[in-house]
Amino acid sequence: MTRINLTVDGMKVSDDVEPRMLLVQYLRERLGKTGTVVGCDTSNCGACTVHLDGESVKSCNVLAVQADGHDVTTIEGLATNGQLHPVQEAFRECHGLQCGYCTPGMIMQSIDLLNHNPHPNEQEIREGLEGNLCRCTGYHNIVRAVQYASGHLAAAAGSSGAPQEVTPA
Repeated sequence: MTRINLTVDGMKVSDDVEPRMLLVQYLRERLGKTGTVVGCDTSNCGACTVHLDGESVKSCNVLAVQADGHDVTTIEGLATNGQLHPVQEAFRECHGLQCGYCTPGMIMQSIDLLNHNPHPNEQEIREGLEGNLCRCTGYHNIVRAVQYASGHLAAAAGSSGAPQEVTPA
């Protein structure tokens, strides 16, 4: 067993884990963070995407011991004081989900994309989400949701950039 100390969704955690335990297993099985979904076990689908020190990672491709000393944010850690994160709200408003299985990973990847490119065009959004697969929607409403979130995040930040104006479907 190896002792790890990390912060998950703002809470300090200290635990003993098997050195080969995946971060996705740790989050789901030990911490009950079941919003982080196991979709493929091969890092192909992105359903397990979380933020490690603010950067998106596929948690089925990271060992829990690699998160030692780091900050992990899951889909459960996004809402603040009962208010959805703007990207979560955008997915709801723009119907950016169907079955919902890929949604947590899509949202986490979308936030990372918008952190690096606050005003992406459609092509940049599609490229930014390439590692996350959706089997239901055809991506149209997911792209719209990211555009919608971009505009709302820019407005909230008082950005003078030119966000894409998108209205919910």
